[in-house]
Amino acid sequence: MKNILVPTDFSKTSITALEVATEIAKKSGAEITLLHVVEESTPDSYNITGEWQTEEDWSDRLFTLKVLEKAKAQLEKLVLDQRFSAVKVNGELRLGNAFHGMRTIITEHKVDLVVMGTRGHSKIEELIIGTNTERVVRHAKCPVLSVHKKPTKVDFKNIVYATAMHKDEEVFSRIIKRTQQLYDSTIHLLRVNTPGDFQRDYVVREYMEKFAKKLGLKNYTINIFNDITEEDGIIYFAETIDADLIAMATHGRTGFAHVMAGSIAEDVVGHAKRPVLTFVVKH
Repeated sequence: MKNILVPTDFSKTSITALEVATEIAKKSGAEITLLHVVEESTPDSYNITGEWQTEEDWSDRLFTLKVLEKAKAQLEKLVLDQRFSAVKVNGELRLGNAFHGMRTIITEHKVDLVVMGTRGHSKIEELIIGTNTERVVRHAKCPVLSVHKKPTKVDFKNIVYATAMHKDEEVFSRIIKRTQQLYDSTIHLLRVNTPGDFQRDYVVREYMEKFAKKLGLKNYTINIFNDITEEDGIIYFAETIDADLIAMATHGRTGFAHVMAGSIAEDVVGHAKRPVLTFVVKH
């Protein structure tokens, strides 16, 4: 791992994400790119060192420049904060749309991991607007670690790997194994039985054993948990074993497919109180 991206709006939640990313960077030897995007009504994202091209009137332009000036000072202060002096932190200030700015940085800097703070939100917000965190979870081409609050210790010893046992999880399994090696972890493979998708224990255990061996997993346990929904089962199982991390793949559905099917991963990210690692896999 070489580069960790941490988007920040200077809130307490985003500072928590930076604290977690710092601990991971110390362990892995990575650098941190700290990104702040000043929101603009256009969908484009600009680097503030680049050329300015806009049809805005002077009053709007002056206001935007003032906001950029304040954000630059806040970002520089955070980059130089002694709490994060143990690792190299590079500041990036962009003008545009926060989500598009993150996607651009991920590509430009070949980001290996995004660490984002997430806040709890209502069902109405989930249905209508979602959050930037969930949009990144759905679209990012690298793993995303969502953090609701800072763990007592950033030491991922117990990892709940909630899996559908799809063959396309091979890439994600390599990410899990690298995390396991870094933290000397135990992986707890999890299948959640629900009323609408129930399978007998012995059938699931046999299949999960084959799945684990195929992926070359070591130091793992096999677990079957019954609940009303998959997301509730994942969250409650993680609580019962006091897991340090929940890991799960998502197929990154977009558009109408996302509206119809939703995303278990996004629901877990939105409601779990412990860190959640996600990665988009394709069919």
